[in-house]
Amino acid sequence: MPAAARIIVDRELRELVPPLADDEREMLEANILRDGCRDPLVVWRGHDILLDGHHRYEICQRHGIDFAVTDVPLADREAAADWIDANQLGRRNLTPDQAALLRGRRYNRLKKARGAPPGNKYAAKQSGQNVHSVKTAQRLAREHGVDEKTIRRDGQFADAVEKTRALDPDIDRKVVRGKGPPKAAVIKAAELLERHPDKAREVLDGKRTTAHVVRELRREETATRLSQLAAREAQAPTGLYDVVVIDPPWPMRKIERDCRPNQTELDYPTMTEKQLAALTIPAADDCHVWLWTTQRFLPLALLLLERWGLKYACTFVWHKPGGFQPVGLPQFNCEFALYARRGSPVFLDTKAFRTCFEAPRGRHSEKPEAFYEMVRRVTAGRRLDMFNRRRIDGFVGWGKEAR
Repeated sequence: MPAAARIIVDRELRELVPPLADDEREMLEANILRDGCRDPLVVWRGHDILLDGHHRYEICQRHGIDFAVTDVPLADREAAADWIDANQLGRRNLTPDQAALLRGRRYNRLKKARGAPPGNKYAAKQSGQNVHSVKTAQRLAREHGVDEKTIRRDGQFADAVEKTRALDPDIDRKVVRGKGPPKAAVIKAAELLERHPDKAREVLDGKRTTAHVVRELRREETATRLSQLAAREAQAPTGLYDVVVIDPPWPMRKIERDCRPNQTELDYPTMTEKQLAALTIPAADDCHVWLWTTQRFLPLALLLLERWGLKYACTFVWHKPGGFQPVGLPQFNCEFALYARRGSPVFLDTKAFRTCFEAPRGRHSEKPEAFYEMVRRVTAGRRLDMFNRRRIDGFVGWGKEAR
């Protein structure tokens, strides 16, 4: 056993220990003065570095109170740091963020020891360490009474704390002391650090909320994309088509909110009613036409069909899993494809050909592949997809976003 005089307080390892609150420290000191130091201090065997009992050691030194010492064998400083974090998690009342940081530091250390860099799932897979990473998360989850997802999120938080030391060298100490910024702010600041260091600092300092910065970045990205699209010339379709699908960029705006759905500007150019009405639809004398619309623009869609010289026939309904629900109104979990004609086009097949169909949702405004499969099955000839935002087999694309 090392003598009390040989006990070493290592500053770096000491900083890993969450400090006591004032009332906790006062109670601990009163108990030691009354009953003595009942629990032995713990040191790193062969190094005499104090691992547990920093507060008791300071109180005993100040009042000249004797104490017992025990030691534990550890391989290196990483093992010593992990012992401290595990010990604090098992003995302390911690804030959620303090506990998350300690668990996360343990997870990242153990992953690193197994050869997988923290947060680098690709390197882990390439080195065959992903199985070890899963086992590490499972073991720590059982040890600390949480689930595996929590352990992985804790690892992300601990990694974010380490990264944001570039902005605030004391960030880890602040979190350990329960005085740090919220966990979500630390993680977002770490994500922003490389590309947007100024915004990262504002989030970390609490000058801007995470939601505010996310909206601002989305607006900037959308503005850049729309500028690029505005400068791009849309290649006009040549000739006439036997089938036309139209998904107009309706004149709408998203609503910015501080809660979900926290939308920003639409990420594609829109058109006014006047611009839509002025379109020339390259329809053959006998042509099938489907015009996509939503509840809001249904009246305008019917008016446009008339202005384009098309005859409305029926409405196809896409039943979607979920959808937007305006305040005080039902959920809008469907979209419409108004079917109209020029001349007398004929369908090739009308078996299992229904006006209502179900299909999963894709990206915003993206129409389901099931619809295009149906159109390809029941029609023939040249097909045009106007304002398309992805390549569709069997269709010529037209629009500034056409690929």
